[in-house]
Amino acid sequence: MLTIHKLSKTLGGRTLLRDAELSINWGERVALVGPNGAGKSTLFRMILDEDGPDEGSIERDQYSITGYLPQESGEPTDETIIEIAMGITPEMIDILRTMREHEKTGDLSHPDFAKAQDQFNHLNGYQNEPKAKKILAGLGFKEADFHRPAREYSGGWVMRAHLARLLVMEPDLLMLDEPTNHLDLLSLLWLQRYLLNYSGAILMISHDRDFMDAIVETVVEIDPDAAKLISYTGNYSSFLEQREKRYDIQVQAYRNQGKEIEGHQEFIDRFRQIGSKAAQVQSRIKFLEKLERIEKPRTPRKPFKFNFPQPPRSNQKVIDLQKVGQSYGDKRIYKDLDLTIERGDRVVLVGPNGSGKTTLLKILAGHIPIDAGKREVGYATKIGYYSQHRSEALNEDNTVLEEVLAICPTLRDEEARSILGSFLFRRTDVEKRCGILSGGEKSRLNLVKFLVDPPNLLLMDEPTTHLDILSIDSLVAALKNYQGTLVFISHDVHFIRTLAETTLHINNGVVTRYTGGYDYFIEKSGLNDDRSAVTA
Repeated sequence: MLTIHKLSKTLGGRTLLRDAELSINWGERVALVGPNGAGKSTLFRMILDEDGPDEGSIERDQYSITGYLPQESGEPTDETIIEIAMGITPEMIDILRTMREHEKTGDLSHPDFAKAQDQFNHLNGYQNEPKAKKILAGLGFKEADFHRPAREYSGGWVMRAHLARLLVMEPDLLMLDEPTNHLDLLSLLWLQRYLLNYSGAILMISHDRDFMDAIVETVVEIDPDAAKLISYTGNYSSFLEQREKRYDIQVQAYRNQGKEIEGHQEFIDRFRQIGSKAAQVQSRIKFLEKLERIEKPRTPRKPFKFNFPQPPRSNQKVIDLQKVGQSYGDKRIYKDLDLTIERGDRVVLVGPNGSGKTTLLKILAGHIPIDAGKREVGYATKIGYYSQHRSEALNEDNTVLEEVLAICPTLRDEEARSILGSFLFRRTDVEKRCGILSGGEKSRLNLVKFLVDPPNLLLMDEPTTHLDILSIDSLVAALKNYQGTLVFISHDVHFIRTLAETTLHINNGVVTRYTGGYDYFIEKSGLNDDRSAVTA
């Protein structure tokens, strides 16, 4: 279906790929991995003919259809959600409008209505519409949303509609760039089940290890040192094990060759001046000249580990909500909510988007006033609220490095640089002024600031956004050693599974407590609802 042969690409003076080879067959499920900046998105653009290789070729089966979901969808338009999901063309829009006009007037015998019906059927409208509605429901849309224009929705919801469009289209090669970024946990699990039954080939970029573990059968790594594509059979966890073994083999080969070279060189140095050994010396000199030297393997990048300072001890009852009510305009979010968070709790908030997870986190943080009830904070509680959109706490004149050192003066310069490096601030990035950082960079910098000076109640809203897998692992390692109280929202299953000990399921203003982590919640909540039953 897709064949990449001797592909080379240089971008910005840096060689991303050199003589790279890859083949993807019908029905195969492949994850493309590598550190940020390795060239994953560049390779996607070349496969889509949006960029060209310097050398080599990319060949796709002439009869195959490729569908692509980018990370961002662009500005929303007047198209409705269902029109996006059905892949409605201008021709189809005119047909639908004709049908709806006659349906409203009840004039279903008009020739124009009959003609529009025939055209709608010819374009597979009667097959695509119910399928689109099922997929939209699986991705979290309500029936009332279907005919609303996309411009009324956030970018994340519009991305869901575009994802639905691809699933309705069922391309032979489905290319997904971070497909889980804009999904809540329930929609993510639905998509995971759906893709397990997908008949076409899948090529994805993802930073969600559990998602990849569940779906992919092959992992292709862009090795930034060798500028090669290296294929591993199995899921992401299997890839990590195989890559470690491959590194050990490379190290052993490097050491063995070093010993061989040393032995030949020792012979040459010892017998260079002895005439009877001249032929043997020359033979070994020629051998060493022709020998292809094995480069010293670089240790695979691993999660950064650092002993973060522990927060001061809080009292047993960290925060308590009693009969709390909260509304936005006419929309009631919570009524008579009772919730107690105690010292050492590790709580994840789950539920569909719009159910009130972020609102509850803001109530706990004291960032919004409550309409009714009481919020009591323990006298020794020190609250830290991490929002993925938070940037106001940064001194715009400070460099990234100065900002971290200011929050924790006892931190050594090299320690601060190492921590920042593990959260994607490379070399010269640490010298950037905070005022010019992107939104993602500001979020990551605030995350580092929390970790080097942690509160004893840490409230976190989607902390893994803008992080690659190893940075997520670094964050997990830090939070596993954190001795304070943690309440968080996340759709990263690995993150939830590793850290959560209590699950609060929020839906329609009702908070249900499950005294257990992710797997316990899945088992006890009966999450295999109607949405999970939709298959490809």
